[in-house]
Amino acid sequence: MSKTLLRVAALALSLGTSTLAAHAVTPAAPVDAPAVLKHYAALAHAKFSDALTTAEALDKAVDALIASPSEATLKAARDAWLVARNPYQESEVYRFGNPIVDEWEGKVNAWPLDEGLIDYVDPSYGTESDENALFTANVIANPKIEIDGQTVDATNITPEFLANSLQEAGGIEANVATGYHAIEFLLWGQDLNGTGPGAGNRPSTDYDTKACTNGHCDRRAAYLKAATDLLVSDLKTMVEAWAPEGEASKAVEADPKAGIGAILTGMGSLSYGELAGERMKLGLLLHDPEEEQDCFSDNTYNSHLHDAIGIQSAYTGDYTRVDGTKLTGPSLSALVAAKDPALDKEMTEKLSVTVAAMQAMAERGRTVEAYDQMIAEGNVEGNAVVQKAIDGLIAQAKTVERVIAALDLGQIELEGSDSLDNPNAVFQ
Repeated sequence: MSKTLLRVAALALSLGTSTLAAHAVTPAAPVDAPAVLKHYAALAHAKFSDALTTAEALDKAVDALIASPSEATLKAARDAWLVARNPYQESEVYRFGNPIVDEWEGKVNAWPLDEGLIDYVDPSYGTESDENALFTANVIANPKIEIDGQTVDATNITPEFLANSLQEAGGIEANVATGYHAIEFLLWGQDLNGTGPGAGNRPSTDYDTKACTNGHCDRRAAYLKAATDLLVSDLKTMVEAWAPEGEASKAVEADPKAGIGAILTGMGSLSYGELAGERMKLGLLLHDPEEEQDCFSDNTYNSHLHDAIGIQSAYTGDYTRVDGTKLTGPSLSALVAAKDPALDKEMTEKLSVTVAAMQAMAERGRTVEAYDQMIAEGNVEGNAVVQKAIDGLIAQAKTVERVIAALDLGQIELEGSDSLDNPNAVFQ
């Protein structure tokens, strides 16, 4: 999908020390860009630490599933995956403004994926693709596969093999072999319900070597274990990067003006091009359940909600950890309020409106119908719920542009999307 870029021209205003707004942690204390960035980095460390902790719990649940396959241990592993998604999604706002995160992100959250690379698929999936020679390679069933004309030994399915040989094999982005979505597919299997009710329904016996269904249960278990181990390892890398003396923290704190620009780049690009455009509007335009992010588990509504919460958190400086601890500190909101209280109020209110729309969508997802049903053709009410969340994201991205200008951050490029900027191209 080609993407356009939104260019934001800045006004000549200063980013210097300012007075803290009344709603911040210590109303009388001054807040400046370095303090905001230090807290921004601390929240990143907390979010990635929570993502790591929950991924480690997922890894243990996978161990239990492999050791004793049953519907109970499979459900426990699925539940652990769902819990692990939330803190990770709230960290995604760090992606676009921070190259260290953006360059790493594909290891853990790339999608969509051609699942036939990994395991067996339903005949409706197809047998070949003009774009991907590994469309149905099924590495779980085949200890040797061909990649770019060369035979690759896949006898031992290890984290190193997944990361170095299989991820984006052949230079094809759809060959996603690692991260949350590869694990999701291995836990749920394909969702073959289209826009009807129901998620993937992989049986626990796919991991039972004594009563194996669909063959190669030992290799499937090895793949699942390697993928969860690798996820833990990759998250450890990002936790280290956002430690007080870590590479990412140092980079964002080195230049206050560039650092504040990074916060707003992440907020605006995730709001507009990525979430409103590629993850939501595209699926709504096409009414295609294959365009939902968590397509195997039907968890998409929840992932979108936590992305929106993460965007809000980057602005307010507030984050609630998985153990319930609430973190607050010098915020971008306070910095903006000192320059333009009305603009801060506008930004804060728009973020709240979007989160409320996402919460309404999530409530519908929990009680009425899954996200893939909401975007189905002819579902007027469901489409409207999704569109309202998209509208909120677009509106807040426009205010992000105004904040960039008010803080004199120079020319900043925010991620765009054909789904929003040139919808006719989607159907070509």
